[in-house]
Amino acid sequence: MKTTLSNKEKQILDTTVYQIYPRSFYDGNGDGVGDLQGIIQKIPHLKNLGINTVWLCPCYPSPNADNGYDVANYKDVNPLFGDMRDWERLKNRLHDERIKILMDFVANHTSDEHFFFQEAKKSKDNPYHEYYIWADKPNGWKSVFGGSAWTYNRATKEYYLHSFDKKQPDLNWKNQRVRKEMQSVIDFWTDKGVDGFRCDVLDFIAKDFEKNQMYGGALLPTYIKELFGRKHTRKLFTVGECQTNRNTICDICGIETGKLSTVFQFDHMRICGNDKFRPKRFSFEKLRKTLVSWQNFTQENKLIPTLFTDNHDYPYFISRYGDDEALRYFSATAYACACFLLRGIPFIYQGQEYGAINPYYEDISSFDDVETKNRYRQVLSRKGKAQAVQEINVGSRDNTRRPFAWNGNKDEHFGFSTATPWLQSHTRAADINLEDDTRAQFSVFAFYQKLLALRKRHTCLRYGNFTDITQNKNAFVYERVYGNKSAVIVCNYNQAQSISLPKKLVEKGYSLVLYNYPKREEAPFCPTFQPFETAVYIR
Repeated sequence: MKTTLSNKEKQILDTTVYQIYPRSFYDGNGDGVGDLQGIIQKIPHLKNLGINTVWLCPCYPSPNADNGYDVANYKDVNPLFGDMRDWERLKNRLHDERIKILMDFVANHTSDEHFFFQEAKKSKDNPYHEYYIWADKPNGWKSVFGGSAWTYNRATKEYYLHSFDKKQPDLNWKNQRVRKEMQSVIDFWTDKGVDGFRCDVLDFIAKDFEKNQMYGGALLPTYIKELFGRKHTRKLFTVGECQTNRNTICDICGIETGKLSTVFQFDHMRICGNDKFRPKRFSFEKLRKTLVSWQNFTQENKLIPTLFTDNHDYPYFISRYGDDEALRYFSATAYACACFLLRGIPFIYQGQEYGAINPYYEDISSFDDVETKNRYRQVLSRKGKAQAVQEINVGSRDNTRRPFAWNGNKDEHFGFSTATPWLQSHTRAADINLEDDTRAQFSVFAFYQKLLALRKRHTCLRYGNFTDITQNKNAFVYERVYGNKSAVIVCNYNQAQSISLPKKLVEKGYSLVLYNYPKREEAPFCPTFQPFETAVYIR
């Protein structure tokens, strides 16, 4: 297996990303909404954690039908978050700290309030009409958010396509003028000094109506090359949100010019099925096999995967797959080792670093998310309020969009804002917050600091090849090797058990360098692992 890496591959593997949902990170001007000034004030926190790249969720002008993923103007800043001077200041301050900045590029759709669509819907003769996708009759496609993906437009007596909310009409990427418009968006932010882009639902830009493909069509590699294969965009770091098949991923991802640096794939996020509101029973074995499968696939094809467990679209990982009560710290830290020390690029979501979990609310009034409200209405009409409330608490995107709990002071909205927050604070913020976590004997934040510092210090944890060496059920043991350096990572699931450790740990002088149970230090190579215990050994 290849162990020599190009400088470009090393640069990508050196990346550690922190995802910021601006509206909920920190309010810098006291209006109840997180903003760019708030992010600037918290740069020391990011530096202290140990990341080197920030992914900024959409901060463009938007009517917020989908919290910014319905863009009304791609070349400006939402006044809720500040202005372009604030963005410039944020970029410069991040760069001063050697932290790169990625913008969220919403390529598949605009807001229905975007100038393009306002013109397009007026008449079939309007020059912007063909910027979008129209049909005389719906073809049966369903919106990701529920219901039909088609909405009627009276002025033209046609239906327009929206893969998501009806206020997010899909762009027609087969139209060269559309592609030029979107290239100009990339150019605008590149000229302003952005370091890369996270591309939202990127595979949806390539549809194939003849094959009934809503996403992942044959033109996807061409569209991506047109965006990122140009002279001034080749050096950008790019990550695409893609749910397409592995063959297509090989076509669109890699270090070659005109391909994405990496992609998000979601198999490990769907261990309990595709319906996050009504999940099936969790299997740790299925999770491990899924992680191993993607590690092997990307390694064999010389691709670099993303490593993530949380983002703004899913409930918290440890609430779904771990124990978010008595073993919250151990769940958070064990899964951190199981994921972020694999071969690839760590993506840490805000709140994850202090062990945030899903809250619980009794009424739909505590929720804001459009997908959640749609689900609530559907279940309410069929099964009643109790079932509807249960499902949205389990699967809502608002679980991870609540205001960041900087401290446990309820009167100060847990350090997020001096005003009432735009979205109700987390129900457990009084006892699960950053300040209390950093002071605790078992601190998730301190563990994350150690893990990221360890990854930065040891080349085998960044560049090393991956090998699964697990021999026990409900455990994950893997090795990373680069040159003469090697690391073995051991992660146990929720029951104490004896785990088969490689004999070479003792025979070849491996050292215990990271662990989440204090007693492990007394007996580094003891085969008995407690629930959600993890240990990292390096030679």
